[in-house]
Parts: sequence; C-alpha cells; structure tokens
Amino acid sequence: MRLWLQLRDLIVGLDSDMKIVTYNVNGIKARLPRLLEYLAEGDADVVCLQELKASDDSFPAADIEAAGYGAVWHGQKSWNGVAVLTRGAQPIERVRGLAGEPEDEHSRYLECEVPDGNGGTMVVASLYLPNGNPRPGPKFDYKLRWLDRLRSRATELLSEEVPAVLAGDYNVIPHDDDTFSVRAMAEDALMQPESRAGYRRLLADGWTDALRTRHPAGKIWTFWDYQAGAWQRDAGFRIDHLLLSPRAADRLVDAGVDKAHRGREKASDHAPTWVRLR
Repeated sequence: MRLWLQLRDLIVGLDSDMKIVTYNVNGIKARLPRLLEYLAEGDADVVCLQELKASDDSFPAADIEAAGYGAVWHGQKSWNGVAVLTRGAQPIERVRGLAGEPEDEHSRYLECEVPDGNGGTMVVASLYLPNGNPRPGPKFDYKLRWLDRLRSRATELLSEEVPAVLAGDYNVIPHDDDTFSVRAMAEDALMQPESRAGYRRLLADGWTDALRTRHPAGKIWTFWDYQAGAWQRDAGFRIDHLLLSPRAADRLVDAGVDKAHRGREKASDHAPTWVRLR
C-alpha cells in the first residue's frame, strides 16, 4: 500500500498544477469510506473538509495518514468542524477560529500554511459559514456577523500579499443562476440580499471566485439535498466556493466540481469542488 502511494505521488508530481479541494463531508464518521475513495482515486494536493460532526479526539487521523495525507482539524462534537489535509506533507496551523466574538465556540474556521507545489508555501483556510435559517432571527444575525468577521480576517490576509485560498461551504448562493430554482430558494437565508451583499464585499476587496471565473454562465451545482429526489432531478445549487487572493488568482488554471461523487452510495449531499493553480 505504501509503495503504491509513493508511486502515485511520483506520477502526480509530474503535473505542475496544484489541485485544492473543498469538500463538505456531512459527517466524517458516516462518510469516511467515500472520503478515502476520493483521496485514493483523485489527485488532490490539499483537501479542505467541513461539517466533520466529530470531536477532536474522534477524528480519524490514522486513516487519513494511511491515505497519504497530513491533517490539522478543528472538531466539535455532533456539529460543525473543519479540517485541512495535505498530500505527502503536514499542514502548519496558523489560525483557529475567527476573532471578534470571544463567546463563539463553533468550530468553523481553520487556516493553515501548506506547500505550494513550487518549493514555497501558501495559505489555505477551510471554512464553514453558518446556514442562517430560520430568518429573520438570531441564527441569521449570527450568519451576517460571521461574514463580517471573515471579511476582517480576509483583509488581513490580503495585506500579507501571499497566495491564499479561502475554501469552504459558504452557505451563500451568490447569483440567481447558481440555483435550480430562484422561486424555491427565495425565502432561504442562503439567498437573501444581506447574505449576497456580504459575499460581494469579499470579492470587491480583491478575492476571486474561482468557479465563477471559469464558469461565468453559472448553472453548475455543488450541493443537492437528500429530500424530494433533488439529486435525481439535478435540483441543486452552488454554495461551496474557493476564493483566491490576487497572487493565487494569477495562477488560476481551472476550477470545477467532481459531481459523480455525489451519486455514490451513502455520499455527502455536497460534491468535492476544486481549483487548479499553476
């Protein structure tokens, strides 16, 4: 097994592109077989996980290591949780959680330094933005405050002038063509003007939406609900995003969704979403 992993890494290493993935696993214990399949079958250099739904001491670190990845994680029992995995290397933790709300104990942000594939390093953050439903109410207010706190941290990253990627489940549908049905999602917190405005402010500060850049016409989904045959009807929407700092955006090669993984048995309701950088 170890020899196979070394051979795979050698072959993948011949490709100069770096693949960074965001993947909401919707419970790492329940989806571990699917995650390990994805790591074994794909060529991801960095994988940002969300919604682990596992405490720190129950994170399957040994399984991840056996798959050839180093990991840093920020868990929470039954809810939330984020992680950063790096193929053939150990991510170096930089920031755990967002400043600005000391009483917030949700595990939703983890920022790491990872190899950039060119002998240097870059910054990658795995984030899980609050859903915000029902609205109006305290959950929606928390979502908007969290967006503001994320923007504050993102501004600090821009000031460092380093290649950086903010990858995760943003729980924001940025455009009408990012959903199968505007009418069905009209009252949802994911598509409210305030949610979209918070997302747009990030872009206006200098971050690039990788998937939108490569697919400007929209109609590319990253999430399909388990209910009402959403997967079978292709009734999805786009809420998983990879935002690139200017120095990362300069290296953008491609971005997409590994949609087929959503159709596997006992899969997450999200599909792995990725960006390739030179």
